[in-house]
Amino acid sequence: MSFISVFDVLGPNMIGPSSSHTAGAAVIAYLAQKMINGPLRRVDFTLYGSFAKTYRGHGTDRALLGGILGFATDDMRIRESFEIARERGLEFSFTANEKETEVHPNTVDIAMENEAGQKMVVRGESLGGGKVRIVRINQVRVEYTGEYSAVIVIHQDKPGVVAHITKCLSDRNVNIAFMRLFREKKGEIAYSIVESDGSLPEDVAKELRQNENVHDVMVVQV
Repeated sequence: MSFISVFDVLGPNMIGPSSSHTAGAAVIAYLAQKMINGPLRRVDFTLYGSFAKTYRGHGTDRALLGGILGFATDDMRIRESFEIARERGLEFSFTANEKETEVHPNTVDIAMENEAGQKMVVRGESLGGGKVRIVRINQVRVEYTGEYSAVIVIHQDKPGVVAHITKCLSDRNVNIAFMRLFREKKGEIAYSIVESDGSLPEDVAKELRQNENVHDVMVVQV
């Protein structure tokens, strides 16, 4: 038996005319900025499909920038996100890519750089009704919906790392809802995404980094 969420019918609380083009865009960017240590110095958005065609008219650009600034989908400040970003010294750009068509219709690449020089590219898809899916972090294909709080661990694909991750979370009484490991090739860079039913202890990242094969840890609270 299938179930329909009330949000599938009513949609999310949001600023803007379209759940796909505004609310979904804001959620993708909100999740993306949680995956890199702030503050950000620059962000570049590359839009595909219908995002590329209509992003100005539907307010997708303002929604994306609002999400990067940490605004929720119903935050009135999204309307002034351009001005707020400039006031905060955040450089930004939008590029429409209408040549690449083998992507989901509502896709955006978000290239971020923080003040420490760290760089990250996140690709997200807006699925409708405010629902989204993160499908790529840097060059690694992943799958994360943002519906649960998550720990995202970037690590070398070595024996014992996954056991280290689960032990750290178990020691903190974190109830794991889902856990997935994504990698390009055996033995190279991997991303472990662990989703939890509840909130995550912020200091768990410090403990996870103690393994020599762990490169970085992001805690995404929903």
